[in-house]
Amino acid sequence: MMRKNKTFFATVWSYRVSYLFIAPFMICFTVFIMIPVAAAFGLSFTYFNSLEPPRFVGWDNFRYMISQDLLFIKFALPNTFKFSVIVGPGGYIAAFMLAWLISILPGRSRKWFALAMYSPSLTGGVAMAIVWQPMLTGDRIGYLNSFLLKLGLIGEPQLWVTSKEYLMTSMIGVTLWSSMGIGFLAMLAGILNVNAELYEAGKLDGIKSRLEEIWYITIPSMKPQMLFGAVMAIVGTFKAGGIGTQLSGMNPTPEYSGHLIVNHINDYGFIRMELGYATALSVFLLFMMYLANKFCWRLFGTKEDE
Repeated sequence: MMRKNKTFFATVWSYRVSYLFIAPFMICFTVFIMIPVAAAFGLSFTYFNSLEPPRFVGWDNFRYMISQDLLFIKFALPNTFKFSVIVGPGGYIAAFMLAWLISILPGRSRKWFALAMYSPSLTGGVAMAIVWQPMLTGDRIGYLNSFLLKLGLIGEPQLWVTSKEYLMTSMIGVTLWSSMGIGFLAMLAGILNVNAELYEAGKLDGIKSRLEEIWYITIPSMKPQMLFGAVMAIVGTFKAGGIGTQLSGMNPTPEYSGHLIVNHINDYGFIRMELGYATALSVFLLFMMYLANKFCWRLFGTKEDE
């Protein structure tokens, strides 16, 4: 045993320079990621109001979440699933399609189109809402209502962001508009770096259409970028939530039509100051993100024989 320990420490010491280079990242990762996550798991089993010391309550927070929290069961959870199922895959597919279309453009114009697609993702939630509010204003002056009224498609102005019927649709549209972020750039880089010889070999093997090229050559050749884009899409989708209150100007949103899990966490954490339960909700959201990421690894992760 002592001999194995000496061998282990000798190996570690031989790579000391390498550990020195990764030390800043590991320290930041431990302090700002690992420790907060571990603390969140611990606090999720407590009652904590930020004034009194945390009091251990066991599984009470999770039992309340799945059996008694009607706002969570009736609104936050189904709204989050609906929002994430449409925005996540929709934004992911749109990012890939736009990246592919931009990749076939001439080199000079390619960077400007890429910048135009990427720019909306740089806007914060409040700035994004300010950009879209004139478009979705619920009177005749609103751009969308004015356009549809002139075409005769609607008979009266619609309340796009202040009615329960249209708020979720507006949230999805605005979020998709701003979803071309880092994942989109990674996909564009992946497509541009596919070996051109593979396309030539594919033509010799019988590939005749662009769709077959994408399916049999492009996607398999850029699995790391596809995986990265999927992970970023998952993270961006599940952490979204503020756009509903920013578009509607109401908190909570009209009849909770845009109430997502993130809104529920903010409600309990920063308004009701029930930080233990808010942390339990955060742990549940983290678990959902973990399952979604595992699914993406199954799709795009590199197998041992590849």
